Amino acid sequence: MDSLPLDVSHPAVRDYLSLVRLQVLTPLSLLINIATLLVCSVIISPSAGSIIKSHPTSISPSPSLIAAYIAAIFLGQIGYCVLLVVARKSETKTTLVKGVGLSLVFANWLMALWAVSWVLEFFLLSTILLGLLVLCLLYSNIALLIYHPPTSSRPLDTALIHAPLRFFLVLPLSLLFSYSLFITLGLYYSPGHPEHYDRFAWPGFGATFGANLIGLVVILMRCDIVWAVAATWICASIWSARPKPAPVYITVIFFTVLHPLALLGTLLYRRLTKREGRIALPPDEEHDVAAPRGPREVDAEALWGPA
Repeated sequence: MDSLPLDVSHPAVRDYLSLVRLQVLTPLSLLINIATLLVCSVIISPSAGSIIKSHPTSISPSPSLIAAYIAAIFLGQIGYCVLLVVARKSETKTTLVKGVGLSLVFANWLMALWAVSWVLEFFLLSTILLGLLVLCLLYSNIALLIYHPPTSSRPLDTALIHAPLRFFLVLPLSLLFSYSLFITLGLYYSPGHPEHYDRFAWPGFGATFGANLIGLVVILMRCDIVWAVAATWICASIWSARPKPAPVYITVIFFTVLHPLALLGTLLYRRLTKREGRIALPPDEEHDVAAPRGPREVDAEALWGPA
């Protein structure tokens, strides 16, 4: 360490090295995730979609709508990877390094492993992996909201960091974990007997109602556009795959309408009750004169970016 030209104990240097590590590992994990899901969905037989059809439950989704949802997740992550490279503001870099960090890398690996276990029909392992995926994404989303909340002054952070992470979270939290758990517990019927579609209707009602109630609370409290879109998409994927027992079908139809209405109502309420914030005082124009730096001292602003 003493032979390096920079002081690696400096916080700016450590953060810079962490950012470089993310610039390598995040796109790599995304490529592995995309490649794995493509192989498991197109090349391998039975494919991920055919397993959904061969194990129908009261909450089975439409494979095509779920595939489109996952494609949207990948598009959001591609934008996230671009931001990792082009980010210049120190706040954005701090959000990437300390708000998300390696959690998205782990999430991509977990999803790729889930796809493999899914097509191999290791449903207990699939459920465990999805539970870990939910915890991983829940941690990163909570860290972002508490320590690096979205702000209108940095719209790219909101669009390319917060939105993809939230969109990614909703899928396993609202659907995949419950569906995999149903299959693990044997709460599914034979596709050769579609007249049994109403079996296990009430467990399906509990799963869909609970997940959507959580989503509704998030939408009302945070006016979360991303969650509203994602939750509505998940509901549509469930009721579009028929037949469905009445308690589940009515529930997802109800929340398909309620989520957008809740979002619009919250937006209208905030607009009507919006008050002017405090006027910020102009910054002090005086700046301290920087002392000469030694050969191993670091210019944090030049290395990490302007604030």
